[in-house]
Amino acid sequence: MPGGRLTDEDRRRIEAWLAEGLGYAEIARRLGRPTSTVSREVVRNGVPGAYRADRAQRAADDRARRRRPSRPTDPAADERPAAAGSEFVDDFATLLAATGMPRMTSRVFVCLLTADSGGLHAADLVRRLRVSPASVSKSIAFLEDMELVARRPDPGSRRERYVIDDEVWLRAWQADTGAHGRVATAAERGVAIFGADSVAGVRLATMGRFFSRLSEQMSGSTLADSVVDDALTVVAALAHVGRPITLGALTTALEWPPDRTTAALEAIRHHPEIADPLNLQPVDPDSYTITTREDRLSQAQRENLQE
Repeated sequence: MPGGRLTDEDRRRIEAWLAEGLGYAEIARRLGRPTSTVSREVVRNGVPGAYRADRAQRAADDRARRRRPSRPTDPAADERPAAAGSEFVDDFATLLAATGMPRMTSRVFVCLLTADSGGLHAADLVRRLRVSPASVSKSIAFLEDMELVARRPDPGSRRERYVIDDEVWLRAWQADTGAHGRVATAAERGVAIFGADSVAGVRLATMGRFFSRLSEQMSGSTLADSVVDDALTVVAALAHVGRPITLGALTTALEWPPDRTTAALEAIRHHPEIADPLNLQPVDPDSYTITTREDRLSQAQRENLQE
């Protein structure tokens, strides 16, 4: 019935409808169930192209046999509604698994995320998730590598607690920012290898610009307003002259000290979004011009504009 556990017939219908290409929302509507119930069922037992009703039913039967109703010896040990908490852990873990985190690791992470500030022992995770100690150990190692979980000594005991501290999201953000910067650098190296005019070079250049801007935005670093203003002035000057111009001639025309012009050019080079939709183009080691960014217009659009 709606809201209860999936039956063998429900699972056979899910398998058939997945084979027909129906989405989770439509399958859930036909079954009269929440979409999360269907998505969790499929993720837990495979992927849409490999979901098998009989295998899923056997797994459900095994889980049911492993569940042993028990009451905590200490009434204050866990006052949360066990059923609602368990369902939330499963639902949230399903969402994280869809982003690429291993399923078991997702469950361990969400279990720690919803624990008290003191964290949990490995034995607590084994008991709450009804999994093997080896599974918990492997998941903890994965989460530690990602700096999402920290170990804390348990006073008066040789055991350790695993906690998610208040800095975890900042560390995750910084890790992503660093990864994006490395991807941008690698893409730029690929452009030099394959050539800027090659198909691979154009793709890598676009990719490099994207991850460079993403890294810049996520890092939160900013340029001084005066440097940005100078950079925009240089862009305007290069656009006005309409031809390559040397650093010396540009400096003379702007009536600036040489280091001010150089700093403005460096800002554009390292922060190309300043000149968007234009692009600073070195002609030789001492001359510069401005061109339109290749990724702003398609080939067809450029050809149409030339007619």
